[in-house]
Amino acid sequence: MKDKKLESDNAPRLISLFSGCGGLDLGFERAGFKPVWANDFDADAQAVYKLNIGEIDGRDILSVNEDEVPDGDILTAGFPCQPFSNAGNRKGVHDSRGMLYKECLRIIERKMPKVIVFENVKGLLSSKYIDGRNLAEVIIEDLSRVGHVGYNVIHKLLNASDYGVPQNRQRVFFVGVRKDLGINFTFPEKQKNDNLTVRNIIDVPEDVPNQVDWPLSPQALEMVTYIPEGGSWKDVPYEHLAPRFKRIRDDMKKYRSPNFYRRFSRDEISGTMTASAQPENCGIIHPTENRRYTIREAARIQSFPDDFLFIDDSPKNITAMYKVIGNAVPVTLAYHVGAAIMDQVFKG
Repeated sequence: MKDKKLESDNAPRLISLFSGCGGLDLGFERAGFKPVWANDFDADAQAVYKLNIGEIDGRDILSVNEDEVPDGDILTAGFPCQPFSNAGNRKGVHDSRGMLYKECLRIIERKMPKVIVFENVKGLLSSKYIDGRNLAEVIIEDLSRVGHVGYNVIHKLLNASDYGVPQNRQRVFFVGVRKDLGINFTFPEKQKNDNLTVRNIIDVPEDVPNQVDWPLSPQALEMVTYIPEGGSWKDVPYEHLAPRFKRIRDDMKKYRSPNFYRRFSRDEISGTMTASAQPENCGIIHPTENRRYTIREAARIQSFPDDFLFIDDSPKNITAMYKVIGNAVPVTLAYHVGAAIMDQVFKG
């Protein structure tokens, strides 16, 4: 990975907020950008970022003064998505984390980079601002007026599997180009989705690190043994379901027919990898073995290269690594968005 870094001083400078473990930054780095400052409050994400990409400011963004952030040509921010996620409580802007994008505006107003990139979950598109307006429209309006010139903003819901990532993962991207540049950004065309099925992920060479998994609980393991490749908890005989799953099975309509314990087959594209790595929340079960995907397999689903390292394989760190992987922006998706910005704004 190291030889892919662009060392030229002429490379556009990247300011990265809410950087996580570096999936978006690595993708943009591959597209030709040079990270000059990154920030994330999560200690586990910081450790992985430092190991693979470089220094990262670990302070709460609320305590970072705008003047401490270096100048940059592009600013990216994957501000916390839990307030807007379908898997969360959907408090949106009423959750204190939901207003952290305002901290991005504070830094943008001082730095006024040429390009802004926000990334978030699909749920943001249906979230409401405090005054009842659509949150996406508020973000666009805020960016259009920030600073002395503002930004021309376009947003689009992208599926990672349309951009070379072996995962069906929908995320919304906002791209704003400073108005004085006179450029209207266009999102990249969809790519061919060849070789993205699960079977292309699980054949990992023995010498690749981080091939460890978080053992399933005895209860979960018993259920998994009854789930065929391509199946789910619905294939488990009733008598072998845990009590809470029996209650759900008894009234599927009430619980909206959830599809827990999904075991994607080798001929399917994986579903969204989540930070929890729980069988109830994502297709974390290996297609043919009764276990979770390993850290490396989960990383491959997020399109991290095999030389991107995660911290040591001690049990206390394994769940943390699933978390940082699940929270990351898929590297290859980030690359395609970054390459389009590079071509249209910085090379145009």
